[in-house]
Amino acid sequence: MPFPFEVPFQTVQADLDTYVDSIFSCLQSEFMTLPKGPGFIEYPIFEQGYEKLKKTTAGFRNLSPDIVLKTVYETPVSFIVLRTILGFTPPEWAYVAEERKGMEITQGAIRTLDRKVRMEPLLPLKRNETVTAARIRALVETACEILNEGAP
Repeated sequence: MPFPFEVPFQTVQADLDTYVDSIFSCLQSEFMTLPKGPGFIEYPIFEQGYEKLKKTTAGFRNLSPDIVLKTVYETPVSFIVLRTILGFTPPEWAYVAEERKGMEITQGAIRTLDRKVRMEPLLPLKRNETVTAARIRALVETACEILNEGAP
């Protein structure tokens, strides 16, 4: 059977259900064919971060930066979950955090941090007084602000 774009519109309109079925039969997720390198986070690991973040924030109702920050340090994959909820790439998140917090977060810094978390998603992060810790705080605070503000 030809696809709807291969026949005149009137033909499609006359037998719409058949053409819709032909399109749906061809749809498939590309997710399963994505390359999975060493930094790829499998769903069960991602889910652990999501559930931990959900639990510590009372179902995402209490997005206090201190609570979220504690969760990120205990279960680093929740950092990736937070970024995913925002819908940001690492550089986009860094840019917004830099704009809001006035702290420089270079693309190299955010990519390194993101990769470190993806490589060891369940290994707790060390709490210390480094530039990286300040960047993590700025990113988490920015995320909490954005999520608490809601959609414009």
